[in-house]
Amino acid sequence: MLSIPQEKLKEMLIEGGAVTADVFDAAEKESGRMGGDVSDVLIARNAITQKYYFDLLAKFFAVERATLVGRALPQDVVQLISEDIARGKRVIVFGKNADGSFDVAMENPVDLEAIEYLKRSLKGSVNPYLVLPEDMNYGFTFYGRRSADSFKKIIEDNIAASLRIKNEGADEAAEEVPIVAIVDTVVSYAISSRASDIHIEALEAEVLVRYRVDGILHEIARIPSPVHPAIAARIKLLAGLKLDEHNKPQDGRFRYKTGADAVDIRVGIMPTFYGEKIVMRILSATARPQSLEELGMLDDHAAVFKENSKKTYGMLLVSGPTGSGKTTTLYSLMNLLNRSDVNIVTIEDPIEYDMKYVNQTQVNPAQGITFATGLREIVRQDPNIVMVGEIRDEETADIAVQAALTGHLVLSTLHTNDAPSAVPRLFDLKVLPFLAAAVLNVVLAQRLVRKICLTCITSYKPDEKLAASIQEQLTSLKLKEDVKVPKLLFKGQGCPTCNNTGYKGRIGIFEMLAVSEDIRRIIATQGFSLDILYEEARKEGMVTMFQDGLRKVERGMTTIEEILRVIRE
Repeated sequence: MLSIPQEKLKEMLIEGGAVTADVFDAAEKESGRMGGDVSDVLIARNAITQKYYFDLLAKFFAVERATLVGRALPQDVVQLISEDIARGKRVIVFGKNADGSFDVAMENPVDLEAIEYLKRSLKGSVNPYLVLPEDMNYGFTFYGRRSADSFKKIIEDNIAASLRIKNEGADEAAEEVPIVAIVDTVVSYAISSRASDIHIEALEAEVLVRYRVDGILHEIARIPSPVHPAIAARIKLLAGLKLDEHNKPQDGRFRYKTGADAVDIRVGIMPTFYGEKIVMRILSATARPQSLEELGMLDDHAAVFKENSKKTYGMLLVSGPTGSGKTTTLYSLMNLLNRSDVNIVTIEDPIEYDMKYVNQTQVNPAQGITFATGLREIVRQDPNIVMVGEIRDEETADIAVQAALTGHLVLSTLHTNDAPSAVPRLFDLKVLPFLAAAVLNVVLAQRLVRKICLTCITSYKPDEKLAASIQEQLTSLKLKEDVKVPKLLFKGQGCPTCNNTGYKGRIGIFEMLAVSEDIRRIIATQGFSLDILYEEARKEGMVTMFQDGLRKVERGMTTIEEILRVIRE
Protein backbone atom coordinates (compact mmCIF):
# COMPACT_ATOMS: atom_id res chain seq x y z
CA MET A 1 0.00 0.00 0.00
CA LEU A 2 1.31 3.43 -0.98
CA SER A 3 2.18 5.59 2.03
CA ILE A 4 4.12 8.71 2.95
CA PRO A 5 6.96 8.40 5.51
CA GLN A 6 5.54 9.41 8.88
CA GLU A 7 7.86 12.36 9.52
CA LYS A 8 7.16 13.80 6.09
CA LEU A 9 3.42 13.19 6.47
CA LYS A 10 3.46 14.96 9.82
CA GLU A 11 5.26 17.92 8.27
CA MET A 12 2.82 18.11 5.34
CA LEU A 13 -0.27 17.85 7.54
CA ILE A 14 0.89 20.46 10.05
CA GLU A 15 2.00 22.85 7.28
CA GLY A 16 -1.37 22.46 5.62
CA GLY A 17 -3.18 23.15 8.91
CA ALA A 18 -5.00 19.82 8.77
CA VAL A 19 -3.93 18.56 12.21
CA THR A 20 -1.87 19.68 15.19
CA ALA A 21 1.32 17.98 16.32
CA ASP A 22 -0.50 16.56 19.36
CA VAL A 23 -3.22 14.99 17.22
CA PHE A 24 -0.66 13.45 14.89
CA ASP A 25 1.48 12.11 17.75
CA ALA A 26 -1.55 10.47 19.38
CA ALA A 27 -2.52 8.86 16.06
CA GLU A 28 1.06 7.72 15.50
CA LYS A 29 1.15 6.04 18.91
CA GLU A 30 -2.18 4.31 18.22
CA SER A 31 -1.08 3.13 14.77
CA GLY A 32 2.02 1.58 16.33
CA ARG A 33 -0.14 -0.38 18.75
CA MET A 34 -2.57 -1.46 16.02
CA GLY A 35 0.19 -2.39 13.60
CA GLY A 36 -1.25 -0.15 10.87
CA ASP A 37 -0.53 3.13 9.13
CA VAL A 38 -0.96 6.45 10.91
CA SER A 39 -3.04 7.72 7.97
CA ASP A 40 -5.66 5.01 8.63
CA VAL A 41 -6.04 6.18 12.24
CA LEU A 42 -6.33 9.82 11.20
CA ILE A 43 -9.00 8.97 8.62
CA ALA A 44 -10.92 6.71 11.03
CA ARG A 45 -10.93 9.50 13.62
CA ASN A 46 -12.15 11.97 10.99
CA ALA A 47 -9.07 14.15 11.51
CA ILE A 48 -8.52 14.13 7.73
CA THR A 49 -10.55 12.81 4.80
CA GLN A 50 -9.43 10.00 2.55
CA LYS A 51 -9.53 12.31 -0.46
CA TYR A 52 -7.27 14.85 1.29
CA TYR A 53 -4.76 12.11 2.09
CA PHE A 54 -4.74 10.85 -1.49
CA ASP A 55 -4.14 14.41 -2.71
CA LEU A 56 -1.09 14.48 -0.41
CA LEU A 57 0.05 11.12 -1.83
CA ALA A 58 -0.19 12.45 -5.38
CA LYS A 59 1.79 15.55 -4.41
CA PHE A 60 4.49 13.61 -2.57
CA PHE A 61 5.03 11.00 -5.29
CA ALA A 62 4.53 13.50 -8.14
CA VAL A 63 1.82 11.46 -9.85
CA GLU A 64 -1.48 12.53 -11.35
CA ARG A 65 -4.85 11.87 -9.74
CA ALA A 66 -7.84 10.53 -11.63
CA THR A 67 -11.52 10.06 -10.80
CA LEU A 68 -13.34 7.11 -12.34
CA VAL A 69 -16.67 7.20 -10.50
CA GLY A 70 -19.38 8.33 -12.89
CA ARG A 71 -17.30 7.96 -16.05
CA ALA A 72 -18.42 5.73 -18.90
CA LEU A 73 -15.34 3.53 -19.14
CA PRO A 74 -14.85 1.77 -22.50
CA GLN A 75 -15.53 -1.86 -21.65
CA ASP A 76 -13.28 -3.23 -24.40
CA VAL A 77 -10.38 -1.19 -22.97
CA VAL A 78 -11.07 -2.16 -19.34
CA GLN A 79 -11.06 -5.83 -20.30
CA LEU A 80 -7.65 -5.68 -22.00
CA ILE A 81 -6.49 -6.89 -18.56
CA SER A 82 -8.33 -9.89 -17.06
CA GLU A 83 -10.35 -9.36 -13.90
CA ASP A 84 -8.10 -11.62 -11.79
CA ILE A 85 -5.01 -9.64 -12.82
CA ALA A 86 -6.78 -6.30 -12.37
CA ARG A 87 -7.94 -7.20 -8.86
CA GLY A 88 -4.63 -8.82 -7.94
CA LYS A 89 -2.53 -5.83 -9.00
CA ARG A 90 -5.24 -3.26 -8.16
CA VAL A 91 -5.25 -1.64 -11.59
CA ILE A 92 -7.92 -0.54 -14.10
CA VAL A 93 -7.14 0.31 -17.72
CA PHE A 94 -9.55 3.16 -18.42
CA GLY A 95 -8.25 4.86 -21.57
CA LYS A 96 -6.40 4.25 -24.84
CA ASN A 97 -4.73 7.26 -26.47
CA ALA A 98 -3.97 8.10 -30.09
CA ASP A 99 -0.24 7.58 -29.52
CA GLY A 100 -0.87 3.97 -28.45
CA SER A 101 -0.37 4.62 -24.74
CA PHE A 102 -2.82 3.53 -22.05
CA ASP A 103 -4.23 5.39 -19.05
CA VAL A 104 -4.19 3.10 -16.03
CA ALA A 105 -5.74 3.74 -12.61
CA MET A 106 -3.58 2.33 -9.83
CA GLU A 107 -3.62 2.24 -6.06
CA ASN A 108 0.19 2.30 -6.26
CA PRO A 109 1.24 4.25 -9.39
CA VAL A 110 4.93 4.03 -8.45
CA ASP A 111 4.95 0.21 -8.53
CA LEU A 112 7.53 -0.21 -11.28
CA GLU A 113 7.10 -3.98 -11.43
CA ALA A 114 3.36 -3.64 -12.06
CA ILE A 115 3.93 -0.93 -14.65
CA GLU A 116 6.43 -3.08 -16.53
CA TYR A 117 3.98 -5.98 -16.47
CA LEU A 118 1.26 -3.75 -17.89
CA LYS A 119 3.57 -2.49 -20.64
CA ARG A 120 4.28 -6.05 -21.73
CA SER A 121 0.65 -7.14 -21.52
CA LEU A 122 -0.77 -4.09 -23.29
CA LYS A 123 2.13 -3.79 -25.74
CA GLY A 124 2.32 -0.05 -25.19
CA SER A 125 3.44 2.63 -22.77
CA VAL A 126 1.48 3.26 -19.57
CA ASN A 127 0.34 6.51 -17.95
CA PRO A 128 -0.26 5.66 -14.27
CA TYR A 129 -2.84 7.59 -12.22
CA LEU A 130 -3.54 7.46 -8.50
CA VAL A 131 -7.19 6.78 -7.60
CA LEU A 132 -9.27 6.33 -4.48
CA PRO A 133 -10.40 2.81 -3.51
CA GLU A 134 -13.99 3.77 -4.45
CA ASP A 135 -12.76 4.59 -7.98
CA MET A 136 -11.02 1.24 -8.16
CA ASN A 137 -14.14 -0.59 -7.04
CA TYR A 138 -16.18 1.36 -9.58
CA GLY A 139 -13.81 0.18 -12.30
CA PHE A 140 -14.20 -3.43 -11.18
CA THR A 141 -17.96 -3.18 -11.72
CA PHE A 142 -17.31 -3.08 -15.46
CA TYR A 143 -16.13 -6.67 -15.20
CA GLY A 144 -19.31 -7.41 -13.29
CA ARG A 145 -21.35 -5.98 -16.17
CA ARG A 146 -19.77 -8.44 -18.52
CA SER A 147 -20.53 -11.16 -15.97
CA ALA A 148 -24.15 -10.00 -15.89
CA ASP A 149 -24.40 -10.50 -19.64
CA SER A 150 -23.02 -14.02 -19.43
CA PHE A 151 -24.45 -14.99 -16.02
CA LYS A 152 -27.63 -16.53 -17.41
CA LYS A 153 -25.77 -18.53 -20.06
CA ILE A 154 -23.22 -19.85 -17.54
CA ILE A 155 -26.00 -20.93 -15.17
CA GLU A 156 -28.06 -22.52 -17.95
CA ASP A 157 -25.09 -24.42 -19.41
CA ASN A 158 -24.06 -25.80 -16.03
CA ILE A 159 -27.62 -26.69 -15.05
CA ALA A 160 -27.92 -28.71 -18.27
CA ALA A 161 -24.61 -30.43 -17.50
CA SER A 162 -25.60 -31.12 -13.88
CA LEU A 163 -28.89 -32.69 -14.93
CA ARG A 164 -26.93 -35.16 -17.05
CA ILE A 165 -25.12 -36.44 -13.97
CA LYS A 166 -26.68 -39.82 -13.30
CA ASN A 167 -26.62 -42.27 -10.40
CA GLU A 168 -24.93 -39.91 -8.01
CA GLY A 169 -26.10 -38.73 -4.64
CA ALA A 170 -25.98 -35.05 -3.66
CA ASP A 171 -22.75 -35.63 -1.73
CA GLU A 172 -20.89 -36.83 -4.83
CA ALA A 173 -22.59 -34.28 -7.10
CA ALA A 174 -21.31 -31.48 -4.83
CA GLU A 175 -17.82 -32.15 -6.17
CA GLU A 176 -18.89 -32.23 -9.83
CA VAL A 177 -17.66 -29.38 -12.06
CA PRO A 178 -21.13 -28.09 -13.11
CA ILE A 179 -22.34 -27.78 -9.50
CA VAL A 180 -19.08 -26.13 -8.44
CA ALA A 181 -19.44 -23.70 -11.36
CA ILE A 182 -23.06 -22.83 -10.49
CA VAL A 183 -22.26 -22.01 -6.87
CA ASP A 184 -19.09 -20.12 -7.84
CA THR A 185 -20.99 -18.06 -10.45
CA VAL A 186 -23.84 -17.24 -8.06
CA VAL A 187 -21.40 -16.04 -5.37
CA SER A 188 -19.03 -14.11 -7.67
CA TYR A 189 -21.91 -12.37 -9.45
CA ALA A 190 -23.40 -11.42 -6.06
CA ILE A 191 -20.10 -9.82 -5.04
CA SER A 192 -19.83 -7.87 -8.29
CA SER A 193 -23.46 -6.76 -7.84
CA ARG A 194 -22.69 -5.37 -4.33
CA ALA A 195 -25.19 -7.79 -2.80
CA SER A 196 -25.22 -8.17 0.98
CA ASP A 197 -27.15 -11.46 0.98
CA ILE A 198 -27.82 -14.38 -1.35
CA HIS A 199 -31.13 -16.25 -0.92
CA ILE A 200 -31.52 -19.73 -2.44
CA GLU A 201 -35.13 -20.79 -1.83
CA ALA A 202 -36.69 -24.16 -2.61
CA LEU A 203 -40.13 -23.82 -4.20
CA GLU A 204 -42.50 -26.54 -5.37
CA ALA A 205 -41.21 -26.82 -8.94
CA GLU A 206 -37.99 -24.78 -8.98
CA VAL A 207 -35.37 -23.00 -6.91
CA LEU A 208 -35.43 -19.20 -6.65
CA VAL A 209 -32.14 -17.26 -6.39
CA ARG A 210 -32.43 -13.71 -5.07
CA TYR A 211 -29.87 -11.06 -4.07
CA ARG A 212 -30.38 -8.32 -1.50
CA VAL A 213 -28.78 -5.12 -2.84
CA ASP A 214 -28.98 -1.95 -0.74
CA GLY A 215 -31.66 -3.60 1.39
CA ILE A 216 -33.96 -4.61 -1.48
CA LEU A 217 -34.37 -8.21 -2.72
CA HIS A 218 -34.04 -8.80 -6.48
CA GLU A 219 -34.83 -12.03 -8.31
CA ILE A 220 -31.74 -13.21 -10.21
CA ALA A 221 -32.42 -16.72 -11.50
CA ARG A 222 -34.66 -19.77 -11.30
CA ILE A 223 -33.06 -23.22 -11.18
CA PRO A 224 -34.73 -26.64 -11.69
CA SER A 225 -35.55 -28.41 -8.42
CA PRO A 226 -33.48 -31.56 -9.18
CA VAL A 227 -30.30 -29.47 -8.95
CA HIS A 228 -31.13 -28.08 -5.50
CA PRO A 229 -29.81 -30.98 -3.33
CA ALA A 230 -26.41 -30.85 -5.04
CA ILE A 231 -26.19 -27.05 -4.69
CA ALA A 232 -27.11 -27.31 -0.99
CA ALA A 233 -24.50 -30.05 -0.51
CA ARG A 234 -21.85 -27.93 -2.24
CA ILE A 235 -22.52 -24.96 0.03
CA LYS A 236 -22.55 -27.20 3.12
CA LEU A 237 -19.21 -28.65 2.04
CA LEU A 238 -17.68 -25.18 1.73
CA ALA A 239 -19.11 -24.08 5.09
CA GLY A 240 -18.02 -27.22 6.96
CA LEU A 241 -21.58 -28.35 7.72
CA LYS A 242 -23.11 -31.83 7.91
CA LEU A 243 -24.03 -32.98 4.42
CA ASP A 244 -26.44 -35.66 5.62
CA GLU A 245 -28.42 -33.36 7.96
CA HIS A 246 -31.59 -32.05 6.28
CA ASN A 247 -34.07 -31.60 9.14
CA LYS A 248 -32.27 -29.17 11.46
CA PRO A 249 -30.99 -25.61 10.99
CA GLN A 250 -27.24 -25.30 10.45
CA ASP A 251 -24.88 -22.31 10.52
CA GLY A 252 -21.37 -22.01 9.13
CA ARG A 253 -19.06 -19.81 7.12
CA PHE A 254 -16.33 -19.92 4.51
CA ARG A 255 -13.92 -17.51 2.81
CA TYR A 256 -14.23 -16.75 -0.89
CA LYS A 257 -11.41 -15.10 -2.86
CA THR A 258 -11.84 -12.81 -5.86
CA GLY A 259 -8.38 -11.88 -7.10
CA ALA A 260 -6.50 -10.27 -4.22
CA ASP A 261 -9.74 -9.52 -2.38
CA ALA A 262 -11.49 -11.86 0.02
CA VAL A 263 -14.97 -12.00 1.49
CA ASP A 264 -16.35 -14.06 4.35
CA ILE A 265 -19.59 -15.86 3.50
CA ARG A 266 -21.82 -16.57 6.50
CA VAL A 267 -24.16 -19.47 5.75
CA GLY A 268 -27.52 -20.19 7.35
CA ILE A 269 -29.54 -23.25 6.31
CA MET A 270 -33.15 -23.76 7.36
CA PRO A 271 -35.44 -26.73 6.52
CA THR A 272 -38.62 -25.63 4.70
CA PHE A 273 -41.60 -27.48 3.22
CA TYR A 274 -40.00 -28.00 -0.21
CA GLY A 275 -36.37 -28.31 0.86
CA GLU A 276 -33.59 -26.41 2.58
CA LYS A 277 -33.51 -22.64 2.28
CA ILE A 278 -30.00 -21.18 2.15
CA VAL A 279 -29.09 -17.60 3.02
CA MET A 280 -25.51 -16.45 2.57
CA ARG A 281 -24.45 -13.13 4.13
CA ILE A 282 -21.48 -11.53 2.35
CA LEU A 283 -19.00 -9.81 4.66
CA SER A 284 -15.80 -8.16 3.51
CA ALA A 285 -12.83 -9.90 5.12
CA THR A 286 -10.69 -6.76 4.82
CA ALA A 287 -13.24 -3.98 5.50
CA ARG A 288 -12.36 -1.50 8.21
CA PRO A 289 -15.06 -0.24 10.58
CA GLN A 290 -16.52 2.98 9.23
CA SER A 291 -16.51 6.28 11.10
CA LEU A 292 -19.80 7.48 12.55
CA GLU A 293 -19.90 10.15 9.86
CA GLU A 294 -19.50 7.53 7.13
CA LEU A 295 -22.49 5.69 8.60
CA GLY A 296 -24.53 8.82 7.91
CA MET A 297 -24.53 10.33 11.41
CA LEU A 298 -24.76 14.11 11.30
CA ASP A 299 -22.60 16.29 13.53
CA ASP A 300 -25.10 16.79 16.39
CA HIS A 301 -25.82 13.06 16.75
CA ALA A 302 -22.14 12.10 16.38
CA ALA A 303 -21.09 14.61 19.06
CA VAL A 304 -23.61 13.26 21.61
CA PHE A 305 -22.74 9.65 20.80
CA LYS A 306 -18.99 10.25 21.15
CA GLU A 307 -19.41 12.23 24.36
CA ASN A 308 -21.40 9.44 26.02
CA SER A 309 -18.90 6.83 24.85
CA LYS A 310 -16.21 8.60 26.91
CA LYS A 311 -17.97 7.64 30.15
CA THR A 312 -16.32 4.84 32.08
CA TYR A 313 -19.51 3.10 33.16
CA GLY A 314 -23.15 2.82 32.21
CA MET A 315 -24.96 1.44 29.21
CA LEU A 316 -25.08 2.57 25.60
CA LEU A 317 -27.80 0.84 23.56
CA VAL A 318 -28.48 0.72 19.82
CA SER A 319 -32.00 -0.34 18.86
CA GLY A 320 -33.79 -1.24 15.65
CA PRO A 321 -35.10 -4.24 13.72
CA THR A 322 -32.95 -7.04 12.31
CA GLY A 323 -30.78 -5.79 9.45
CA SER A 324 -30.86 -2.13 10.47
CA GLY A 325 -27.08 -1.88 10.97
CA LYS A 326 -26.99 -1.94 14.79
CA THR A 327 -23.88 -4.13 15.03
CA THR A 328 -22.06 -2.08 12.39
CA THR A 329 -22.67 1.05 14.48
CA LEU A 330 -21.29 -0.68 17.59
CA TYR A 331 -18.17 -1.74 15.66
CA SER A 332 -17.64 1.86 14.55
CA LEU A 333 -17.90 2.97 18.15
CA MET A 334 -15.51 0.24 19.36
CA ASN A 335 -13.04 1.34 16.70
CA LEU A 336 -13.05 4.81 18.28
CA LEU A 337 -12.65 3.36 21.78
CA ASN A 338 -9.97 0.80 20.86
CA ARG A 339 -6.94 2.29 22.64
CA SER A 340 -3.97 0.85 24.47
CA ASP A 341 -5.34 1.89 27.87
CA VAL A 342 -8.64 0.00 27.63
CA ASN A 343 -9.58 -3.67 27.57
CA ILE A 344 -12.54 -4.35 25.24
CA VAL A 345 -14.21 -7.77 25.43
CA THR A 346 -17.18 -8.90 23.34
CA ILE A 347 -19.70 -11.73 23.20
CA GLU A 348 -21.24 -11.89 19.71
CA ASP A 349 -23.46 -14.02 17.50
CA PRO A 350 -21.83 -14.04 15.04
CA ILE A 351 -18.47 -12.22 15.00
CA GLU A 352 -18.84 -10.06 11.89
CA TYR A 353 -15.51 -8.18 11.88
CA ASP A 354 -12.14 -9.20 13.20
CA MET A 355 -10.91 -6.29 15.34
CA LYS A 356 -7.30 -6.18 16.41
CA TYR A 357 -6.73 -5.91 20.18
CA VAL A 358 -10.42 -6.60 20.90
CA ASN A 359 -11.11 -9.89 22.67
CA GLN A 360 -14.03 -11.36 20.74
CA THR A 361 -16.02 -14.45 21.79
CA GLN A 362 -18.51 -16.29 19.57
CA VAL A 363 -21.80 -17.55 21.03
CA ASN A 364 -21.81 -21.35 20.87
CA PRO A 365 -24.79 -22.95 22.65
CA ALA A 366 -23.48 -26.45 21.85
CA GLN A 367 -20.47 -25.67 24.02
CA GLY A 368 -22.49 -23.88 26.68
CA ILE A 369 -21.55 -20.35 25.54
CA THR A 370 -24.66 -18.14 25.43
CA PHE A 371 -24.90 -14.37 25.79
CA ALA A 372 -25.65 -14.82 29.50
CA THR A 373 -22.94 -17.40 30.33
CA GLY A 374 -20.39 -15.63 28.12
CA LEU A 375 -21.14 -12.26 29.72
CA ARG A 376 -20.83 -13.78 33.20
CA GLU A 377 -17.30 -14.93 32.34
CA ILE A 378 -16.39 -11.70 30.54
CA VAL A 379 -16.85 -9.58 33.67
CA ARG A 380 -14.12 -11.73 35.28
CA GLN A 381 -11.68 -10.76 32.50
CA ASP A 382 -11.07 -7.27 33.92
CA PRO A 383 -12.74 -5.42 31.01
CA ASN A 384 -13.19 -1.67 30.72
CA ILE A 385 -15.68 -1.98 27.89
CA VAL A 386 -18.05 -4.90 27.29
CA MET A 387 -19.92 -5.38 24.02
CA VAL A 388 -22.90 -7.75 24.12
CA GLY A 389 -24.23 -8.54 20.64
CA GLU A 390 -27.84 -8.47 21.81
CA ILE A 391 -29.77 -8.33 25.07
CA ARG A 392 -32.49 -10.87 24.36
CA ASP A 393 -33.37 -12.47 27.72
CA GLU A 394 -33.76 -11.60 31.37
CA GLU A 395 -30.53 -13.23 32.52
CA THR A 396 -28.42 -11.35 29.96
CA ALA A 397 -30.18 -8.08 30.83
CA ASP A 398 -29.54 -8.58 34.55
CA ILE A 399 -25.82 -9.33 34.13
CA ALA A 400 -25.38 -6.44 31.66
CA VAL A 401 -27.02 -4.01 34.09
CA GLN A 402 -24.86 -5.24 36.99
CA ALA A 403 -21.75 -4.82 34.82
CA ALA A 404 -22.80 -1.27 33.90
CA LEU A 405 -23.33 -0.46 37.59
CA THR A 406 -19.91 -1.75 38.64
CA GLY A 407 -17.51 0.32 36.55
CA HIS A 408 -17.91 -1.10 33.03
CA LEU A 409 -19.13 0.64 29.90
CA VAL A 410 -21.62 -1.79 28.32
CA LEU A 411 -22.47 -1.57 24.61
CA SER A 412 -25.37 -3.63 23.31
CA THR A 413 -28.42 -3.80 21.05
CA LEU A 414 -32.16 -4.19 21.54
CA HIS A 415 -35.07 -4.77 19.17
CA THR A 416 -37.35 -1.72 19.54
CA ASN A 417 -39.01 0.65 17.07
CA ASP A 418 -37.61 3.89 18.47
CA ALA A 419 -35.22 5.13 21.14
CA PRO A 420 -37.65 5.84 24.02
CA SER A 421 -39.21 2.36 23.61
CA ALA A 422 -35.94 0.83 24.81
CA VAL A 423 -36.94 1.78 28.37
CA PRO A 424 -40.15 -0.30 28.58
CA ARG A 425 -38.34 -3.08 26.75
CA LEU A 426 -35.81 -3.21 29.60
CA PHE A 427 -38.75 -3.31 32.03
CA ASP A 428 -40.12 -6.30 30.06
CA LEU A 429 -36.77 -7.99 30.66
CA LYS A 430 -37.32 -7.51 34.42
CA VAL A 431 -34.84 -4.64 34.83
CA LEU A 432 -36.08 -2.57 37.78
CA PRO A 433 -36.93 1.06 36.86
CA PHE A 434 -34.42 2.63 39.26
CA LEU A 435 -31.66 0.40 37.83
CA ALA A 436 -32.58 1.27 34.24
CA ALA A 437 -32.50 4.95 35.19
CA ALA A 438 -29.10 4.53 36.83
CA VAL A 439 -27.30 2.70 34.00
CA LEU A 440 -28.65 4.21 30.78
CA ASN A 441 -26.39 6.81 29.19
CA VAL A 442 -27.81 7.01 25.68
CA VAL A 443 -30.12 5.02 23.40
CA LEU A 444 -29.68 5.23 19.62
CA ALA A 445 -32.45 3.94 17.33
CA GLN A 446 -31.72 3.53 13.64
CA ARG A 447 -32.85 2.33 10.21
CA LEU A 448 -31.01 2.05 6.89
CA VAL A 449 -32.08 3.98 3.80
CA ARG A 450 -30.68 3.84 0.28
CA LYS A 451 -28.38 6.69 -0.77
CA ILE A 452 -29.01 8.62 -3.97
CA CYS A 453 -26.46 7.67 -6.64
CA LEU A 454 -24.05 10.60 -6.85
CA THR A 455 -23.35 9.89 -10.51
CA CYS A 456 -26.91 10.58 -11.68
CA ILE A 457 -28.30 12.76 -8.87
CA THR A 458 -30.64 15.57 -9.92
CA SER A 459 -32.81 18.07 -8.07
CA TYR A 460 -36.41 18.94 -8.77
CA LYS A 461 -39.29 20.95 -7.35
CA PRO A 462 -42.31 18.75 -6.57
CA ASP A 463 -45.43 19.89 -8.39
CA GLU A 464 -48.66 20.48 -6.48
CA LYS A 465 -50.01 16.99 -7.17
CA LEU A 466 -46.82 15.25 -5.97
CA ALA A 467 -46.48 17.54 -2.95
CA ALA A 468 -50.11 16.85 -1.97
CA SER A 469 -49.55 13.09 -2.36
CA ILE A 470 -46.42 13.16 -0.17
CA GLN A 471 -48.17 15.39 2.41
CA GLU A 472 -51.05 12.90 2.54
CA GLN A 473 -48.61 10.06 3.21
CA LEU A 474 -46.90 12.11 5.92
CA THR A 475 -50.25 12.80 7.57
CA SER A 476 -51.17 9.09 7.47
CA LEU A 477 -48.07 8.30 9.53
CA LYS A 478 -49.63 10.24 12.44
CA LEU A 479 -46.29 11.73 13.39
CA LYS A 480 -46.06 13.70 16.59
CA GLU A 481 -44.41 16.62 14.79
CA ASP A 482 -45.75 18.91 12.07
CA VAL A 483 -43.84 18.06 8.90
CA LYS A 484 -43.96 19.91 5.59
CA VAL A 485 -42.75 18.68 2.20
CA PRO A 486 -39.37 20.26 1.31
CA LYS A 487 -39.56 22.74 -1.57
CA LEU A 488 -36.58 21.12 -3.30
CA LEU A 489 -36.13 17.35 -3.58
CA PHE A 490 -33.44 15.12 -5.03
CA LYS A 491 -33.43 11.79 -6.85
CA GLY A 492 -31.20 9.59 -8.97
CA GLN A 493 -32.16 9.47 -12.63
CA GLY A 494 -30.67 5.97 -13.09
CA CYS A 495 -27.35 5.17 -14.73
CA PRO A 496 -24.96 2.21 -15.27
CA THR A 497 -23.22 3.01 -11.95
CA CYS A 498 -26.37 2.22 -9.95
CA ASN A 499 -27.83 -0.37 -12.35
CA ASN A 500 -30.47 2.24 -13.27
CA THR A 501 -32.00 2.18 -9.78
CA GLY A 502 -31.06 5.76 -8.85
CA TYR A 503 -29.57 4.48 -5.58
CA LYS A 504 -26.14 3.26 -4.56
CA GLY A 505 -25.17 2.30 -1.03
CA ARG A 506 -26.99 2.89 2.24
CA ILE A 507 -26.77 5.26 5.22
CA GLY A 508 -28.46 5.37 8.57
CA ILE A 509 -31.22 7.58 9.85
CA PHE A 510 -31.05 7.96 13.61
CA GLU A 511 -32.98 8.92 16.73
CA MET A 512 -30.95 9.55 19.87
CA LEU A 513 -32.21 9.64 23.43
CA ALA A 514 -29.54 11.20 25.65
CA VAL A 515 -30.45 10.35 29.26
CA SER A 516 -30.44 13.55 31.30
CA GLU A 517 -31.21 13.84 35.01
CA ASP A 518 -34.82 14.81 34.25
CA ILE A 519 -35.21 11.77 32.00
CA ARG A 520 -33.69 9.54 34.70
CA ARG A 521 -36.37 10.77 37.12
CA ILE A 522 -39.13 9.99 34.59
CA ILE A 523 -37.73 6.46 34.04
CA ALA A 524 -37.52 5.78 37.76
CA THR A 525 -41.00 7.19 38.53
CA GLN A 526 -43.63 4.72 39.67
CA GLY A 527 -46.30 4.50 36.97
CA PHE A 528 -43.81 5.22 34.17
CA SER A 529 -45.36 6.79 31.06
CA LEU A 530 -43.73 6.43 27.64
CA ASP A 531 -45.64 9.50 26.40
CA ILE A 532 -44.20 11.65 29.19
CA LEU A 533 -40.70 10.33 28.42
CA TYR A 534 -41.18 11.10 24.73
CA GLU A 535 -42.41 14.65 25.42
CA GLU A 536 -39.48 15.38 27.76
CA ALA A 537 -36.99 14.03 25.22
CA ARG A 538 -38.51 16.24 22.48
CA LYS A 539 -38.40 19.23 24.85
CA GLU A 540 -34.69 18.54 25.44
CA GLY A 541 -34.03 18.54 21.69
CA MET A 542 -34.28 14.90 20.62
CA VAL A 543 -34.37 14.71 16.81
CA THR A 544 -36.77 11.97 15.80
CA MET A 545 -35.80 9.37 13.23
CA PHE A 546 -38.18 10.88 10.69
CA GLN A 547 -36.78 14.37 11.26
CA ASP A 548 -33.24 13.05 10.79
CA GLY A 549 -34.36 11.38 7.57
CA LEU A 550 -35.92 14.63 6.39
CA ARG A 551 -32.64 16.45 7.09
CA LYS A 552 -30.90 13.96 4.81
CA VAL A 553 -33.58 14.40 2.15
CA GLU A 554 -32.94 18.16 2.19
CA ARG A 555 -29.18 17.56 1.88
CA GLY A 556 -29.64 15.33 -1.16
CA MET A 557 -28.44 12.20 0.63
CA THR A 558 -31.63 10.16 0.13
CA THR A 559 -35.17 10.52 -1.16
CA ILE A 560 -38.47 11.24 0.56
CA GLU A 561 -39.78 7.94 -0.86
CA GLU A 562 -37.02 6.02 0.94
CA ILE A 563 -37.80 7.68 4.25
CA LEU A 564 -41.50 6.90 3.89
CA ARG A 565 -40.74 3.28 2.95
CA VAL A 566 -38.44 2.69 5.91
CA ILE A 567 -40.51 4.53 8.51
CA ARG A 568 -43.54 2.45 7.54
CA GLU A 569 -41.52 -0.74 8.04
